[in-house]
Amino acid sequence: MGPKRLTGILFFCGLLVVWEIVARAELINPLIVPAPSRILGIFWGLVASGQIPMQIVFSMKRALAGYFLAAAVFIPLGIVMGLYRPAHRLLEVIIEMLRPVPPPVIIPVAMLIFGLGDEMKIFVIFFSCAWPILLNTIDGVRNLDWVLLNTARTFGLSRADTIRQIVLPAASPQIMTGMRVSLPIMLILVVISEMIGSTDGIGYFILDSQRRFKVAQMYAGMLSLALLGYALNQLFDLLHRRLLSWHWGMMRRVE
Repeated sequence: MGPKRLTGILFFCGLLVVWEIVARAELINPLIVPAPSRILGIFWGLVASGQIPMQIVFSMKRALAGYFLAAAVFIPLGIVMGLYRPAHRLLEVIIEMLRPVPPPVIIPVAMLIFGLGDEMKIFVIFFSCAWPILLNTIDGVRNLDWVLLNTARTFGLSRADTIRQIVLPAASPQIMTGMRVSLPIMLILVVISEMIGSTDGIGYFILDSQRRFKVAQMYAGMLSLALLGYALNQLFDLLHRRLLSWHWGMMRRVE
């Protein structure tokens, strides 16, 4: 563990100690902002009883479905738009009109089309994750060294082989950047969509706890969401380094 990370951990622990002291001294209303020790106690109880793990499973099924569906659609589309100018010109106006739309605005439309079921939530996540994945894929393909493509043509590679052997490996760092940017967006939107129209999931759990004035339980749900986000980020970093080890090796040599 490096000194910078250790400093960050110590600072965070210091904030928790101050929070604990302030809450126990009742300088703030403990009913509204409970002490960290109370939140942790509730959190462990909910984990042990299986309530929080169950809600996280519900949420992750929806979140990952929308996330991977967006990747399956918009990575190929980004490759096509990056390689072929006519395709880019054809779709550019539509994309530039839809991209600035805040994802929560799509929820009422999705509710009208899909109802309140999982399809609505998956669609909202799909829409939200689309743009970082698509735009980063396009950039990755456009930044490709075109000498490589000309070499592929010279050696008689088919279009499919060229994309598989040259375009995808060269664009993969940018594609992974888009996937990473989409990861927190995925979590945010699954929580929002569950708060608006669901009877399960971590978003519903947090909102339901607030409505029942189970404040410590609400904070425990928020803590579980923070830990989930951190775990997903670390897992993504691990996969990124494993899948693109050649890229990280080049970066280290440049540094």
